[in-house]
Amino acid sequence: MDFDWTMLQRPTAMAMVRSQLGFSWLVLSGALDDLSDEEWAWEPAPGAWSVRRRDGAQPADHLVGAGEWVMEWPPDDGSDGRTRTIAWLIAHLTEAFFERYEHTFGGHEKRRDSVDFASNAQDAVAALTRQIDAWQQAIADLDEEQVFTVGLSQATEIDQAAPFGHLVLHMNRELIAHGAEISVLRDLYRARS
Repeated sequence: MDFDWTMLQRPTAMAMVRSQLGFSWLVLSGALDDLSDEEWAWEPAPGAWSVRRRDGAQPADHLVGAGEWVMEWPPDDGSDGRTRTIAWLIAHLTEAFFERYEHTFGGHEKRRDSVDFASNAQDAVAALTRQIDAWQQAIADLDEEQVFTVGLSQATEIDQAAPFGHLVLHMNRELIAHGAEISVLRDLYRARS
């Protein structure tokens, strides 16, 4: 989905959350164009959380994913302090957008554990692109007042109790924060030698 620059001239709440999402994705998707498999899987420190074959994954609170490739999920309290690979960050964004879409616009059945994760950079970026495109299109199809609809998403207890705009802003923040992490890891990867 192309970025709609005219959104910047529409002073509505929905236009602002849509444009923040669209512009943030425009920046990150451009930064992922030439991601190599080596860079995607590179561990910035030994034992980094990543996406691995199920039979080769590190011990974790649990493994997320339905297929042969899974993402290692850290302890719920985040206390282990391990770094994360670009593969993990892309997988996390993919499952987060998948689950929020599913429990807002989809069948309200599947969770992150049903995502099939990619085994390489190109397929991982393509999977993330599909999830973000679906999310953006669904949000674009909403009318302006639906940004204030409480419980439009049923993904979490917080989503059920808050105006939908809060969820869109939360997902925008996820995209911005993890996109920044991916950019830093790409810089570190290039500077490592």
